[in-house]
Amino acid sequence: MDINFELYKIFYHTAKAKSFSAAADTLHVSQSAVSQSIKSLEEKLGSKLFFRKNREIKLTAEGEILFKHIEQAYNFIKTAEHKIYQTQNMERGEIRIGASDTVCKYFLIPYIEKFIKNYPNIKIQVINRTSSQIEEILKKGLIDFGIVTLPVQDSNKIHHEEFLTVKDIFVASDKFSMLKNQETDIKTLASYPLLMLDRGTSTRRNIDSYLSSKGIGIVPEIELESIDLLVEFAKIGLGIALVLKESVADELKKGTLFEVKLKEDITLRKLGIITMKNVPLSRASSEFIKLLRTHSNPM
Repeated sequence: MDINFELYKIFYHTAKAKSFSAAADTLHVSQSAVSQSIKSLEEKLGSKLFFRKNREIKLTAEGEILFKHIEQAYNFIKTAEHKIYQTQNMERGEIRIGASDTVCKYFLIPYIEKFIKNYPNIKIQVINRTSSQIEEILKKGLIDFGIVTLPVQDSNKIHHEEFLTVKDIFVASDKFSMLKNQETDIKTLASYPLLMLDRGTSTRRNIDSYLSSKGIGIVPEIELESIDLLVEFAKIGLGIALVLKESVADELKKGTLFEVKLKEDITLRKLGIITMKNVPLSRASSEFIKLLRTHSNPM
């Protein structure tokens, strides 16, 4: 049955007001337009919806059945309108972000802290994955946007923009003091016990690509999924760790670790914000990305 929903709207206000003229005033139309709409709806449904009693109009049995459902539907629609209004005005909403543990801990948290101060009713969910995994869950619609190491693997479907440039460095404890205050070439460093993230991470892929370009192959002493554990293992002298520079700021300052200076510069990594092409973002997600763009150094 193909019935214009506008007829149901007129029916709802007429039944609610128990008056054609009052419904006309509410809807800002003429009383005759209301009467014609009700007549049209009755013809389409094949049922009488109203009857007159004294000076009021009342619902028939069929009208009561229809009104019960229309009233519920109308309330659902008004609730949805209110929620959309709240979302557009940042009074409610949700943001789902994909980021690695490292990115979240050392770069994302200051932005989240600032954002929730401005918009306390927006719920933020962070899903921790590697860069390649973040691309996959973005394409599945499980997150609104992600922060990954560039370049992206599927540039046909995924839009990206640069966010930050980061640097990975080698650090060691005084057990390797022979490397302190001097420049070491990467080939020499490869002969020491090295501590690295596993092969599934962008940090590892970056250094492996760099070493391959130099014709150097390495087998790390220890491979882990956590930069924090690499830092702790380096502090007790298990080896020389490749870590994000920001992750050892305190250790370098205190002297519990030192940076092993290289003669060559390891290629810098670029972090990017990724979103799906042709998929509109919510107001909350757009505002969060705007915050990322305008505060390039939140630390």
